[in-house]
Amino acid sequence: QVQLVESGGGLVQAGGSLRLSCAASGRPITGYNMGWFRQAPGKEREFVAAITWSDAIYCADSVKGRFTISRDNAKNTVYLQMNSLTPEDTAVYYCAADIRGRRIIEVDTDGYAYWGQGTQVTVSS
Repeated sequence: QVQLVESGGGLVQAGGSLRLSCAASGRPITGYNMGWFRQAPGKEREFVAAITWSDAIYCADSVKGRFTISRDNAKNTVYLQMNSLTPEDTAVYYCAADIRGRRIIEVDTDGYAYWGQGTQVTVSS
């Protein structure tokens, strides 16, 4: 079992920044691909960014150049640095673990076995 706990969400003005953290416990995440997803009211959960166990990174087009994903295996933590936020980024952000150990980044929610409870990000205009 892997437990994931997100933190760092909040209310920010458009153009501002936030850094989300995802602290894992139960198992080391060293060999796992880790992802961030988000879900806005009335919409499906969507892929934001992911980082493989070998530190390959992929971001959704909607956040490229603004969001950066990183990991600190020593702290068993994954981060999402979000810059130049817009109201369209408002959503609950979820951290997830893909434990299959593949080199391919999964963008579908079905590929992730463990999920955090989410953290709310609200961007005001």
